[in-house]
Amino acid sequence: MTTDTPAAATLPLSHLLPVTAGLSLAGNLQVGGCDLADLAREYGTPLYVYDAETVRRQCQWALGAFKAEHEDTQVLYASKAFLNRPFARFIADQGLGFDAVSGGEIAVLQAAGVDMSTVYFHGNNKGPDELALAVQAGVGRIVIDNLGEVALVETAAAAQGKTQGVMIRVSPGIDGHTHEKTTTGILDSKFGLPISTGAAEAAVVSIVAAPHLDFRGLHMHLGSPIFELEPYVAGVEVMAAFIADLRDRLDIEVPEFSPGGGFAVAYLGEQEPPAWQAYAQAICGTLKREADTRGFPLPHVTIEPGRSIVGRAGIAIYTVGARKEVPGIRTFVSVDGGMADNIRPAMYGSRYEAITVQRPNAPAEELISVAGKYCESGDILIKDINLPRLETGELLAIPAAGAYQLMMSSNYNMATTPAVLMVDGGNARLIRRRETADDLMALDVD
Repeated sequence: MTTDTPAAATLPLSHLLPVTAGLSLAGNLQVGGCDLADLAREYGTPLYVYDAETVRRQCQWALGAFKAEHEDTQVLYASKAFLNRPFARFIADQGLGFDAVSGGEIAVLQAAGVDMSTVYFHGNNKGPDELALAVQAGVGRIVIDNLGEVALVETAAAAQGKTQGVMIRVSPGIDGHTHEKTTTGILDSKFGLPISTGAAEAAVVSIVAAPHLDFRGLHMHLGSPIFELEPYVAGVEVMAAFIADLRDRLDIEVPEFSPGGGFAVAYLGEQEPPAWQAYAQAICGTLKREADTRGFPLPHVTIEPGRSIVGRAGIAIYTVGARKEVPGIRTFVSVDGGMADNIRPAMYGSRYEAITVQRPNAPAEELISVAGKYCESGDILIKDINLPRLETGELLAIPAAGAYQLMMSSNYNMATTPAVLMVDGGNARLIRRRETADDLMALDVD
């Protein structure tokens, strides 16, 4: 999806690492001009490091690719990939809006001072308090996910004397060909109003009749990560037919359309996701063709990338600990993190690569499994990977760690969540401190 810099290209796994990756004067892996071994010594491990330049470029490439195909396109960052106040401000500075999925995310965005009119609020079971907060905060759109939610949003808007812009999330019945736990565009999904059952049309009709709701358009989301272009083409075709049907039968115009997000990033050396331009051409090219064929005006388009903005930008650093050799079966090498900071391998069977921080170009010497430290047999970060022989105290980095890992983290075994740094031009800025034992007990009521 991206182009490597000469510095990154000198390293193995260069297309997985942040674009500023290279070697420090000490021969260690560095990102954003900062030696990762130095950062680990100062801030401890596990440690998550985000490269500001990688995030900037992904934002620029996303905006550039989609606007080149359809100028009336807005890019919304999917907050669930990674969010806190300083990161929200950084994303807003790149010209992106936000996709939020909870009252908590809305509160963070509001506290960060972002323009709330650029926030779109999603979710399959938004509560009345969350909807009241969204209306009060002035979110640009509430994306209605079920028929019952129409009345809830109308009530929230009426109580505050406002007219709320809304879209509906439509289930187009298209399989995104991704993991069963992350596919969302099929009929058998908790998300979205199906077209085939008549629920999507009923929701639109109900919204148009509601005095405090302004129907703005349709949204779909097929799942994540999607490495193929065909599902987007098929999804846009289904949605375009529905847009034309609403106009022709009910005289209802659809001024906005969102194909969602789900754009893939590479986690493994052999993976090569489509470029931003390919996604843009598949989505916007199909929409233009369908609009021309069916005779409706091109709608305003919003896309919602999250993983593809921050996945490659993040790198997780661990310290190697215990080693267990089971002759003829497996060698386990444990690190000081695991499923508490990265549940994805245990939950989805997600696969990662790894690179040693102090000798990134060292040849592989053995097949091992990288194990976490938590009390679950399923706490394996990487099963069966060829690496140099790792020594206790050595630093191991896992690239493509920027999306979902921290946002799905937990305090299992009373683990404390890692510190998070943003590196840029040789400077490292702490954007989230490491959690402490006092933090773990802060909510206790004696």
